[in-house]
Amino acid sequence: MSEIIRNQVRQIEVEEKVKGPWQEAWTSFKKSKSALVGSAIVIFFVLIAVFGPFIAPQGINEQNLSMRLQPPSAEFWFGTDDLGRDIFSRILHGARISLTVGLTAVLISAVAGSFLGIIAGYYGRWIDTIISRIFDILLAFPSILLAIAIVSILGPSLQNALIAIAVINIPNFGRLIRSRVLSIKEEEYIHAAKAIGMRNTRILWKHILPNSMTPVIVQGTLAIATAIIEAAALGFLGLGAEAPQPEWGKMLADARMFLLNAPWALIFPGLAIMLTVIGFNLMGDGLRDALDPKMKN
Repeated sequence: MSEIIRNQVRQIEVEEKVKGPWQEAWTSFKKSKSALVGSAIVIFFVLIAVFGPFIAPQGINEQNLSMRLQPPSAEFWFGTDDLGRDIFSRILHGARISLTVGLTAVLISAVAGSFLGIIAGYYGRWIDTIISRIFDILLAFPSILLAIAIVSILGPSLQNALIAIAVINIPNFGRLIRSRVLSIKEEEYIHAAKAIGMRNTRILWKHILPNSMTPVIVQGTLAIATAIIEAAALGFLGLGAEAPQPEWGKMLADARMFLLNAPWALIFPGLAIMLTVIGFNLMGDGLRDALDPKMKN
């Protein structure tokens, strides 16, 4: 019996040794309760964004002035706004807008920032100087003020707000991956690849980029939460989504005049923003702890 137990222990040890880095990261991620809670919240809102418009009980622009500013009830779960529109249905539709803006803006900024960061970190010299100074200039301004300036130049719209959010997040990804590339390019396998005559483009694509993606994934998850807040802020200021689009920030702006008479018109869109941001932050923290060796116990 003791020999069987020892064999089982050896088998378990061998299986643990052959685990890949992504398997280890997944195992570590599952151990974090906060990360699982955040993932559940994110999945919930993603499902709402996908299926919400199909299950919404009312149309997002169906006005009924006789039912304006009605409190939550069996007919209107989250109440109605100043035009008699169902807030619950508008929040369901707004989830798709907010998540689309957040995901798209972060994807654009991650791709552009990673490209510039890899070029700056790998080639160095005057290329690094120029790109780094551009990053420094963009980071010198508060992000929301820079976004407001960009939208003011391009014109208020949801698409221009998306562009502004993408632009202000490029330096964050660029500087992050640049520092990673500066460390990786000094590794022995990179010098060996250069010694055998491997082209720079192949080194960047096969070796530098795959080994630089971990911090980008973590930063991207956290940046989605920031992008959603920035989109809501621009919408609240009238520089993002325009009426009658049911964007959460725009809904807050439209309801701010009725805070005392109809607080539910602000509470529910605000809760949607808060829960979504908390979900992405918790999931991002869990990914950071799972993927960053320095954070592992």
